[in-house]
Amino acid sequence: MRIMGIDPGYAIVGWGMLDYQASRFKMLEYGAVTTPAGLPIADRLEMIYRDLSLLFDRFSPDGVAVEQLFFNTNHTTAIAVAMARGVILLCAKQHNVELFEYTPLQIKQAVTGYGKAVKKQVMEMTRMILNLEEIPKPDDAADSLAVAICHAHSAGSLMSRLKQYEAANPPVRKKVYSR
Repeated sequence: MRIMGIDPGYAIVGWGMLDYQASRFKMLEYGAVTTPAGLPIADRLEMIYRDLSLLFDRFSPDGVAVEQLFFNTNHTTAIAVAMARGVILLCAKQHNVELFEYTPLQIKQAVTGYGKAVKKQVMEMTRMILNLEEIPKPDDAADSLAVAICHAHSAGSLMSRLKQYEAANPPVRKKVYSR
């Protein structure tokens, strides 16, 4: 299963691409889509859409895991990030990639085993799980890899059970007769 993890933002959108098979991870690539400050928000959203479209076309992920938003202070930033997140969801939909969403608590729990872990713990566990020499930079890219790991841990066993079920129970096809 190829998973794209995304940490939404409008200045920086972290992304990471993983292959997950037989409980093993292979980190393919990670990075960040960045938009220059000072550009109108519509231009920044277009840049995010265009760059993510290229990544979807290049990697053909089976699923995309996106972090849900949680803001409690700066509502202006929250609105801009929510708009960028909408563009991300639309991009996944238009590329026919199944979408999964996880809260920060779910991501921390899946990566560290503790839902209230601090950012440094999540980043270090991400590095260890993916057998990387150092924590990915920028932080947004490391966060996106944690989101992808969360999806693999959360959906991996369910997806494999579903595939086994579908293989054992193929859909019944009705014959259609026409005159």
